[in-house]
Amino acid sequence: MNSINRRSVLLAGLGVAGAGALAACSSGSGSGGGNALVNPSGSAVAAGEKKRKSTGRQQKLTLTAAPAMIDLGGGVMPQTWAFDGRTPGKEIRLSVGDTLVAELSNQLPNKTTTSIHWHGIALRNDMDGVPPATQTAVRAGSTFTYQFITDAPGTYFFHPHVGVQLDRGLYAPLIIEDPKETLAYDDEWVVVLDDWVDGVTGTPDEVFAELRQGMGGMDMGDSSSPSSSGMEGHDMGDMGGMDMGEDSPSPSASSGGMSMKFMLMGAESELLGGDAGDVKYPHHLINGRVATDPDVYTGKPGKKVRLRIINAGGDTAYRVALGGHKMTITHTDGFPVQHQEVDALLIGMGERYDVLVTLGDGVFPLVALAEGKNANGFALVRTGSGSAPKPTVRPKELDGVIMSASQLRAADDVRFKSAKTDVTHQIKLTGGMDKYNWAINGRPFDMKDPQGNPILIEEGQRVRLDFFNDTDMWHPMHLHGHTYQIGDSGPRKDTAIVLPKKKLSVFFDADNPGQWMLHCHNAYHGEAGMMANVAYQA
Repeated sequence: MNSINRRSVLLAGLGVAGAGALAACSSGSGSGGGNALVNPSGSAVAAGEKKRKSTGRQQKLTLTAAPAMIDLGGGVMPQTWAFDGRTPGKEIRLSVGDTLVAELSNQLPNKTTTSIHWHGIALRNDMDGVPPATQTAVRAGSTFTYQFITDAPGTYFFHPHVGVQLDRGLYAPLIIEDPKETLAYDDEWVVVLDDWVDGVTGTPDEVFAELRQGMGGMDMGDSSSPSSSGMEGHDMGDMGGMDMGEDSPSPSASSGGMSMKFMLMGAESELLGGDAGDVKYPHHLINGRVATDPDVYTGKPGKKVRLRIINAGGDTAYRVALGGHKMTITHTDGFPVQHQEVDALLIGMGERYDVLVTLGDGVFPLVALAEGKNANGFALVRTGSGSAPKPTVRPKELDGVIMSASQLRAADDVRFKSAKTDVTHQIKLTGGMDKYNWAINGRPFDMKDPQGNPILIEEGQRVRLDFFNDTDMWHPMHLHGHTYQIGDSGPRKDTAIVLPKKKLSVFFDADNPGQWMLHCHNAYHGEAGMMANVAYQA
């Protein structure tokens, strides 16, 4: 179902927006050179936290990460890891300026360490949840308390930042409400999308063990040793640190004879510029339910509903449409945009979109097409009588006006004021499936030396990042602790799709001191090394 009609030319600009729109006056090389970096729990970070406006209110809770058998519907009951026994985890909702005090209790098996990253939140650096850069990983049987002021309203979520734990069940929505909300609507529905493998066909660690051997090392039927994959020269062994092998059988145990159990071949998408993904997922979920036994939203005809759509997946972009309805995009990644009416939207891993829909009368399919993968997530909107459409339904909206971030414009009140660019960094996305050697500027991130080769910035600078995707795959690039703007008038985002062989220019204000990860939000690309430390100089 990849026919793209002419109305989809709205997508033509994806990946090149703003490439020539920003003027740069200097260029950064990204090499450390012995510079002192701001300490994640140092005085500059504390000073930044003091500037945040606080309501004085606190919300305290405990999040227990533990093994759980969860019910995905349709008789699918995998063993996974989850927060408090459910996937997605329980939604957290606060108002801007409230302080979240969240104790993480690590009850994971086999001495597995973990953490929580508060995705999209501009928070204090030592609460960002990225071991070993901003904190020590939380050991099994231990606790760690995250405490921070919520900085900006919007739709966010949280997940671990250790290994490929993101692709298990450890995630949940985080909604920060705006007491000055100007959007008028009758109800809300939080829609969490996810691609699911854990406990069904294998574990994410087994998936990664197979992928990291690369296409070049694939045993297509002969019995050569998986260790002869030619990966040794690609620094992949240094990517351990992220719980490889601690929580599953040794990588070789799941990959002897390399039968390509998990690697997806032939996933193609025009919208994504070619190769759509790496991983075969047996299920695509909406709010933790399989397509054959869907989540149902019940409402009334004529009511206006705000959908907060979150892609918590590991390797899948979704094309989302509500059959029989137009959607009006109002926000992306928490920040308002000039309203845009569309039939469908494209959402990469880590991205969030808020849309308004005015409900019709009947039963309607919400379809999250796994872009290029010939599968979908499915939920229902019921406002009246009628039989439910089949889970394989393909509403015509999926081939209508399809929108992605590069066609959107920031709302006037959140658009960056024009300013001279102080520093420009070239962010070259490198690597490929052949050796599975994903990296930034040709250098895989080394968890044993998180401060090595930082991308250096200084507080107060206007920073430009020029992403150039030198690979044959798309990458959703996520910056921690900040939102950037695409081009000179595009949306404010923290995660944006960079298409293969395309350039994407973004800029942000260096107003949140610390050391911040910049990485591909494909769980497996990031784990393989497509990550860098954007570090403030002390």
